[in-house]
Amino acid sequence: MPSSVPEILSLLKAKGSPRNVAGMARYGIVAAKAYGAPSEVIKTLARSLGKNHGLARDLWNTGVYDARILAAFVEEPDRVTESQMERWVLDFDNWALCDGVCLHLFDKTAHAYTRAVAWSARNEEFVRRAGLVLMAVLAVHDKQAPDDAFRKFLGIVATRATDERNFVKKAVNWALRQIGKRNLALNRRAIAVAKEIARRESPAARWIARDALRELTSAAVQKRLRANVKARTKASKPSTVRVRNRRNIH
Repeated sequence: MPSSVPEILSLLKAKGSPRNVAGMARYGIVAAKAYGAPSEVIKTLARSLGKNHGLARDLWNTGVYDARILAAFVEEPDRVTESQMERWVLDFDNWALCDGVCLHLFDKTAHAYTRAVAWSARNEEFVRRAGLVLMAVLAVHDKQAPDDAFRKFLGIVATRATDERNFVKKAVNWALRQIGKRNLALNRRAIAVAKEIARRESPAARWIARDALRELTSAAVQKRLRANVKARTKASKPSTVRVRNRRNIH
């Protein structure tokens, strides 16, 4: 397997094709430089390379879409600084790069929550999307986080619901749905937020609310959330141990 950046780029280019690049473009994935290497090739290569902070930096600096996705896999989350995140987020030029880096790297860093809030307030389309995507991903991945963190996110989601830009409104919807599927209490709060959003005079807001409410109020989601409550309640009950009568021991 290749180990140097030139060797890695050669492999990615060999595994890609103009046809794949054209296919990416049909789904809105347009980058200044892309080889069209399949995702499985990138993931297999990432596993062989392992974690490497310096290599991730050098791969990112190539400006090649495929190499940047690979960089998210090989980067060491504990070594990622806020300044690095700020540099990388400004390079996001399509939704797939934005989502891939947030999903595979940024949500694992110590700065995920602060960047989610800060970026969602920014005006650049893919910077704002990155903040909202982080909210969605953290709602799924961070099992130990308190509900208060996500209630704060829901307040931010509500303020961004009138952003008509396609990649922003879809991220708002994603964050709203994922937070609302985290547990029953957050589900109720997310439904209330969605209903409030639905009353706004904004096509984006109405679409976000309608789509989110369809899922959050569905029988399948409600059944799963209630089952989770029952399971936690059962697990929290102290177990009873039957004590044998001493008189029957002998």
